[in-house]
Amino acid sequence: MNVSAMVNHWGKTKRDKALAFVGRLGDRSSYLGVIGFIACHLYCRLFGDTCPLVSLSCFQTPQRIPHDEAVRQEFRPTKVGDSFGPTWWTCWFKVELSIPREWAGKEVHLLWESDGEGMVWRDAQPVQGLTKEGEKTSYILTDGLKEAEPHSLTVYVEVACNGLFGAGKGSLIAPPDPDKKFTLNKAELVVFNRDVHELLVDFEILVDMAKVLGEENQRSFQTLYVANQMVNLLDVTDSCTFPAVRHLASSIFSQKNGESQHTIHAMGHCHIDSAWLWPYEESIRKCARSWVTVIRLMEKNPEFTFVCSQVSCHLPLPGGQQNSWSKDRRKVSAYSKEHVGQEICTEFLRVAIVFQDGNLPSGESMVRQFLQGQRFFQQQFGKLCSEFWLPDTFGYSAQLPQLMRGCGIRWFLTQKLSWSLVNTFPHSTFFWEGIDGSQVLTHFPPGNSYALKGRVEEMLKTMNNNRDKGRVNHSAALFGFGDGGGGPTQKMLDRLKRMSDTDGLPRVQMSTPDRFFSMLEKEKTQLFTWIGELFLELHNGTYTTQAQIKKGNRECERILHDAEVLSSFALTQKNTFQYPSIKLQHLWRLLLLNQFHDVLPGSCIQLVVEDAMRYYADGSVTMENGVIAAHLDSMGRVMSLRLVHSGRKPITTLLKPLEIVLAGGLRGSVKFSLQISEWSVITQEVILDAMCPYLRFLTQVDWNEAHRFLKVEFPLQVRSMNATYEIQFGHLQRPTHWNTSWDWARFEVWSHKWMDLSEHGFGVALLNDCKYGASVHKNVMSLSLLRAPKSPDPTADIGPHEFTYAVMPHRGSFQEAGVIRYAYNLNFPLHTVPAVSAQCPAWSAFSVHSPAVVLETVKQARAEDRLDGLVVRLYESHGSTVVTWLQTSLPVKEAISCDLLERPDPSSHLPLEEHGLKLSFTPFQVRSVLLILRQ
Repeated sequence: MNVSAMVNHWGKTKRDKALAFVGRLGDRSSYLGVIGFIACHLYCRLFGDTCPLVSLSCFQTPQRIPHDEAVRQEFRPTKVGDSFGPTWWTCWFKVELSIPREWAGKEVHLLWESDGEGMVWRDAQPVQGLTKEGEKTSYILTDGLKEAEPHSLTVYVEVACNGLFGAGKGSLIAPPDPDKKFTLNKAELVVFNRDVHELLVDFEILVDMAKVLGEENQRSFQTLYVANQMVNLLDVTDSCTFPAVRHLASSIFSQKNGESQHTIHAMGHCHIDSAWLWPYEESIRKCARSWVTVIRLMEKNPEFTFVCSQVSCHLPLPGGQQNSWSKDRRKVSAYSKEHVGQEICTEFLRVAIVFQDGNLPSGESMVRQFLQGQRFFQQQFGKLCSEFWLPDTFGYSAQLPQLMRGCGIRWFLTQKLSWSLVNTFPHSTFFWEGIDGSQVLTHFPPGNSYALKGRVEEMLKTMNNNRDKGRVNHSAALFGFGDGGGGPTQKMLDRLKRMSDTDGLPRVQMSTPDRFFSMLEKEKTQLFTWIGELFLELHNGTYTTQAQIKKGNRECERILHDAEVLSSFALTQKNTFQYPSIKLQHLWRLLLLNQFHDVLPGSCIQLVVEDAMRYYADGSVTMENGVIAAHLDSMGRVMSLRLVHSGRKPITTLLKPLEIVLAGGLRGSVKFSLQISEWSVITQEVILDAMCPYLRFLTQVDWNEAHRFLKVEFPLQVRSMNATYEIQFGHLQRPTHWNTSWDWARFEVWSHKWMDLSEHGFGVALLNDCKYGASVHKNVMSLSLLRAPKSPDPTADIGPHEFTYAVMPHRGSFQEAGVIRYAYNLNFPLHTVPAVSAQCPAWSAFSVHSPAVVLETVKQARAEDRLDGLVVRLYESHGSTVVTWLQTSLPVKEAISCDLLERPDPSSHLPLEEHGLKLSFTPFQVRSVLLILRQ
């Protein structure tokens, strides 16, 4: 039955309606009649009397300005139906209104519908987010107007010229339309009929139960019968009939479940991508709109719990939003009772969210994400987080369990693996074991979403889709608009209240992550264990797209590593050096910000890419004399040179045949150019250094393609069932065959600095300095270099690139051949510094006796707190149990084992012996040691 048919059907007398509904009790189609009645006779009464605004005026700006500055601007008259823009601009509306006296005692809303995302400001405070796509189109001016209340007031509405998901046209991930206009569709005062709203929710739950439970379920017929009775009893023109109708609905909701029923832990949620289809700066306002709305919901719903899964939501917002947020953040603490997440906040943006990528950041970067987040929570709330809350990312490294446990985290939640294209993951609740044997209790919400709406079908799916039924009787359900923000709505809460303990449905209770995982802990002896990586069979191309971002990430990780090592060495020189902890922390935060899961993988719009590259160019120098301008990176290399007034760059691409650059001696090299299409050129210098075990390919590409993929392939005379790929602080093996769907779904995988294909006694390694996408199928080793997608950024990877990869044949295993060491050498070239004198003695700061153990990091201990001492971080890289000596020339007074949060273990003092520190490692173990220096 379509909508027009429903209107005709229900445009009858009450007697006709009653006869139509009684019908045959077993007629499953009769629930359509209930829907028709709701559509035609209830929704139209949700809002009662209306009143126009006294006046409406606005001004537009391309900037995102604070409230205090906005209200001082010149506002011009405007009206409903006018359009604003273009994309990314902001329109501020001044709304003057007067509530009629005869509306005393009634609930009055400002009804506001526009294409853009809005924020209501009242008395200079943000009070309500307004987003049509997020089902928030009205602001409650008063719950029940009193005579003493002011009837006339002025509010401001800040509207961003973008929607919940940016400003694309066509598909969701289409590039934004820079000239898009946004329309104000409605702006008026209305009386809101709360009793009609409650009836609508009652009907919705009953009709959904009748529809979703299915014909074989007796409870389905019971709910349908009651819904029919409610329609027959209801006179929509007489509100006196409403209590009796609601009493009928309660006859269903009051019938309780048995004790064995599955329990769903519902948690309000608001996933906001730091940057994706909108720039970083817009995420600041998305946070503001979402969090103030959540606070208002908490005030009206004391039982409501909200998972603040980002550190940033507790920070003051910029400009005029700061005062109100510093006042209201305590309400978030009081109401939500849970503060979950390991993300980092940045002073640069004041408010930022980092759900980091789970594959591409280095091991040390992942440690710093946890370190920054945990310290923030310890300082602000006096506790550490027990959960790693990462609902959205593109896969999960097999090293993550050890890093979580080393940072005080024992529980993990995500749902993104439900997006896999080929294979369905077999568990919802399980233990995830990493490459070192560390385990974390893990849950995938069976509703397969972090943005549920609180509907009956979602709760039933959450119960029925739980893949560990019988072993566990609890599931999590995260509800609220996400990705673009918005969060929960009052209607979602009203739905869940009616499903709290209703026969035929799972039990639904407001919960918290701590409460939920504590219940899972009681059932953990029944759980399965999954060993190794959690591979997402989707988004494989993100290992390659936006190559400049990936190169910037690898370079900045290297630069920060070197800066910390050299600063730590200089710290040992008395009274001559101050460790740059504040500057290093700022640079780390910029790097970690760009490791967000839509930035580093490259699945973002062009505006975000430009922001990211600007942050990478920070660990850099621009020189200008009015004639020419030069941009130098941190190593002193000229990155660009241009004439200031002309804007031209005096750089040309020369196409040359193969030529010998260096004929011999310590280095031999040849150079050639290859025209790979009408628009793109590759230039390579192939370099072989004396005594170097690998052949290096210094590559320059002028890339101007569309929907094409550039890879380099090496067919090898090597046969093996598995290839080895580096991951954070270790490596893992993946099959080279496609025997099963689990195998061929990994047609492209991620890797860090190296991968290797070896048979007994011989192998070949492929090293790189900034690439992540890789594959080995049979005997062909492939490295992904560049892509040319056109959504969401049509310019992705277009332009010049420079990178290096190297091929290293070797005898024996890759461990015996030193592949890991040579990959480090390629990524961390030597720094030369002038000697103090010609007689400068040889000096070694650190040495590790076992080739299996890598000294990854040297930094000031708790640099952010400016504490004395150094932290050194080491890991076992071969997959072996080993005992080794760590020697140092630094004046070490005391050595103590510590965790990844740099908290020393008082019982783990390490004896300083003649040969240094004796350290033992299990396979892939990461160890941190605190070194207290003599003053």
